Amino acid sequence: MCIMKRTVLFIIALSLLSSCGLFDDQSKPEGYVRHCVRIIDRAALYADSPEWKQTRQEILEQAKTLTTLDEAHEAVSKAAKVAGGKHSFLMEPVKDTVSYQEEAPSAKLLEGNIAHIVLPAHSGVKVSDSLYTHTVLDFLQTNPDLKGVVLDLRDNRGGNMYPMIAAVSPLLPDGILLKFQGRKRTFPISLDFVLSSVGIEADKIEKFPASTPIAILTNDWTGSSGEATLLCFRGLPNVRAFGIATAGYASGNMSFPLLDGYTLVITTSCDVARTGEVFCDDGIEPDVTTKAPLEDALVWISKQ
Repeated sequence: MCIMKRTVLFIIALSLLSSCGLFDDQSKPEGYVRHCVRIIDRAALYADSPEWKQTRQEILEQAKTLTTLDEAHEAVSKAAKVAGGKHSFLMEPVKDTVSYQEEAPSAKLLEGNIAHIVLPAHSGVKVSDSLYTHTVLDFLQTNPDLKGVVLDLRDNRGGNMYPMIAAVSPLLPDGILLKFQGRKRTFPISLDFVLSSVGIEADKIEKFPASTPIAILTNDWTGSSGEATLLCFRGLPNVRAFGIATAGYASGNMSFPLLDGYTLVITTSCDVARTGEVFCDDGIEPDVTTKAPLEDALVWISKQ
């Protein structure tokens, strides 16, 4: 009797584990798709939408007839876009990191004691978080008498936002910088949290006066973490953005590694600025739309 009870309990446990997706066979197309659908159900920003519920049913039915993992990849890619929006995708394995191009940030003085800071995209593959942050942070800390700052986020497609924000932390006020708004919860991101994430003590940062004019340059390649960095400054009275609308990827993602080396990247939240504005799939418009953002920014700073 005791053995029978244990057997029944074991069968129930197996059933529960299978229903959680732990026993989906990712080596087979149907199991691969089912595993990814479970992740999407749990994490994706739009997983409660009617569109996803319909697409989910169609994809699971389709999965039963798939014969190759390439077909499964196509199905999962479609599912990710429907449930997570345009910022979600299925990422192929990185085969060659040698050819990966990543620039370090730069900081220099322009005429009139105005700083020109360029923050490019950052993944940490070629440039370490520490080098990225301190290239700009140390420059700002050794030039406390700046008359203004041009923060260039053009072509910053994203990556890890914390080194970006920490790099310009002397220009930001303490407290909540922005929030990530998910399906069920909202996560505030404070300056203290950003600094601690890159190993910097907040009380060691010398802040610039709140009146220091800051001009931010954007274009249609400013995306993801580049947009999050922009939003940290949104609503501050001493800040103006120049250029054209950003790419429209102002959202937070989570990555889920799969057994074949692919990674399912799912959007889980939208960005919320200190103004209360919610951004996600639409571009962020600058304060001044211009084809000469640097020149116009310098004119504005000189008048402050």
